[in-house]
Amino acid sequence: MKWSLSVVALLLIACNRKEENLIKPAVRNITASVYASGIVKSRNQYQVFSTVNGIISQKLVSEGDIVKQGDVLMVLANETPKLNTENARIAATYSSVAFGSDRLNEYRINSDLARKKMQNDSALFQRQQYLWNEGIGTRNELEQRELAWKNSQTAYQASVLQYNNLVRQIDFAAQQSLKNLQISNSVNSDYFIKARQNGKVYNILKEQGEMVNTQAPVAVIGDQEEFLMELQVDEYDIGKIRPGQKVFVTMDSYQGQVFDAVVTKIQPIMDDRSRKFKVEASFTSRPQPLFPNLTVEANILISTKEKALIIPRSYLLDDNTVLLKNGETRKVTIGLKDYQQVEIVSGLSKDDLIKKPSR
Repeated sequence: MKWSLSVVALLLIACNRKEENLIKPAVRNITASVYASGIVKSRNQYQVFSTVNGIISQKLVSEGDIVKQGDVLMVLANETPKLNTENARIAATYSSVAFGSDRLNEYRINSDLARKKMQNDSALFQRQQYLWNEGIGTRNELEQRELAWKNSQTAYQASVLQYNNLVRQIDFAAQQSLKNLQISNSVNSDYFIKARQNGKVYNILKEQGEMVNTQAPVAVIGDQEEFLMELQVDEYDIGKIRPGQKVFVTMDSYQGQVFDAVVTKIQPIMDDRSRKFKVEASFTSRPQPLFPNLTVEANILISTKEKALIIPRSYLLDDNTVLLKNGETRKVTIGLKDYQQVEIVSGLSKDDLIKKPSR
């Protein structure tokens, strides 16, 4: 008797389970969205790199400090560049026109003397020529006066050329020395690691006394007030994403809360390793406070339909077939779908009974 009761109970349970797997399509709103995960980033967040290798001699900022564009963050040991800059400064000063004025004065005086001698020899030659025309003096005296005048004329022209050449040499040397000083100053400035823009120091990656190179970042800086999300979207879904779409965001740091955002940018190249696209979204409602690198999960709203005929996705076979109560299969046309439900466009009515296929 007890055995018979047990069998009946088992049969009733089995029947109930079968009935539980039978459902009718429901009419309700459905929203299609694309899932994405990502992190929070400060707007304009960037890594600071050194342009030269060296050892940090001074660290001038700490995490949390507010900096302005051009502020020095760290100083690298740079004795050799300092000495080179000082040498270039001395050379630029020595090569300047002011320091070349003594030589210029010497050449100018020589040129003036040559000009006066030329003028004097010219007057003597003209006088000797006048006397020769009057029958006074010898041809030899006339030729000597003429030769002296021509020689002094040549000497004066040479002195003018020498003076002009010296001016050009001094000017060239001054410009070259100044350019070398600018180059040395530029090289020397490479040993001062500076902020590229205004922002907040979120992370210091190197400490005083440590070695830095051009490959590893030394700090992370970003906007102190504005934040965005950097989302990873699968290549399968990227064609559905457009700027301006709404985003619903959840965060482990603020469990149980949903925050609104909007898609602002789609990076037009896929990451070869992850096979994902980078999508940026900005908060329209955001938690306080926010910090870079917080993890987020997001649903990007693709479309919404009211009063749609829907069934659970688990009741679909091969994405286009359902199993009727009598065991027959029926082809259906699907529309919007999310991670739990799918819209039935045609092939079922709200009165049809379907059952969940066994997996």
